[in-house]
Amino acid sequence: MSGAQLFAPVWMSGRRRSQFYRPFPPSRHQNVFSIRLSFDVPLGHVTAFFLFDVSNAIDLQRLRSEIEASVSTRLATKPATPTYLQYQQPPLTLDGAVIGAGEVNGCRVRFKAFDYGVISVALTHALPDTWDQLMTVGPQWQDNPRLAEHAERLCRDLVTRISAAVSARHEPALSEDYVVFTILADTEGSADQLIAAHGMEIARLLRGERETLSLQERDEVLRQRISYYPTDAVIPTWSSALVYDTESGIPGVLEILEFVNSQLLEFRYYDQLLDAELARTYAALQVDTWRPTWLSRRYSRAARHIHSLFIDVNELTDRAENALKVAGDVYAARVFGLAAARIGLDQWKANVRDKLKTVDDIYRFAVEQAAIARGEFLELTVVVLILLEIVLLMH
Repeated sequence: MSGAQLFAPVWMSGRRRSQFYRPFPPSRHQNVFSIRLSFDVPLGHVTAFFLFDVSNAIDLQRLRSEIEASVSTRLATKPATPTYLQYQQPPLTLDGAVIGAGEVNGCRVRFKAFDYGVISVALTHALPDTWDQLMTVGPQWQDNPRLAEHAERLCRDLVTRISAAVSARHEPALSEDYVVFTILADTEGSADQLIAAHGMEIARLLRGERETLSLQERDEVLRQRISYYPTDAVIPTWSSALVYDTESGIPGVLEILEFVNSQLLEFRYYDQLLDAELARTYAALQVDTWRPTWLSRRYSRAARHIHSLFIDVNELTDRAENALKVAGDVYAARVFGLAAARIGLDQWKANVRDKLKTVDDIYRFAVEQAAIARGEFLELTVVVLILLEIVLLMH
């Protein structure tokens, strides 16, 4: 596959998963991949996604302007996204070569910026020539501190370059990584045949293990997979995935997997933010003070702070959750749902919802306490006025 083909903006072709498409035998496989006649050579690529939550928001239009102002050519306009893949604000994809970061350790570099403050750095490398070589180097792609350091440096360089487009920068930036092994579909072989021939190797690859796994663990890894045609399959796990498909089918799945991980990163950030704010609020409300409640304004301050936090986080989570809608494409929706379940996205969303409910409860408590304090102050004021009136009458 050429560099231009691999790093063209990724979007799902509608060649097979539209609700109006009838799944006839996939004649699409009778093309340039006819040169591959067996599963002995794992032809494809490995892509390591490193995602960083760098800010509350990124102005994508300004980012484009900042980049175009510093390079000699204009950025290529991304093709229109298919109707079933609906972004509220389409992310901006940049080839690393545009900003002078074409390769790192033999890996092609690609950036993607999401408007909700996430930057994804993708490092892609061709698979080795044999399965034995793949099993030797494959585990090195997972939990690789060297790759993570390179990706973080690339992200920092980009953020520094586009600082005018970044608002409310996060330091340090929370990060998430995910590795995807893509194998180009054989012209004659099915996904079931691939798994029958190399199921143990695939399971070890996705678990990052060099030793042979138990049959139970192998079956557990391979059980959670999804296919549309006999000749394609997606096998996601919590930290990696294997995609078996054609050259035209792979980019769409990669885009979904990358987006799901960006959502996971966002909700991890919101969970961390709410933990910190709740701890600070608890501490502020429990401080002992010599002043009576009606002279202290801590409940009023806490109520204002918590209310502001509740509104801000709700706005951010709504924007993140509604960033992409999959409409009219059952397969894409199923891939999204399976990937989200495997990485635990729904659990992180539930954690954030529970903590937002706690924030709301604290807000109500603080408002009630502030109202009680105001009532006590008014009662004391009335008593003082009555006493003052009595004193004046006596004189």
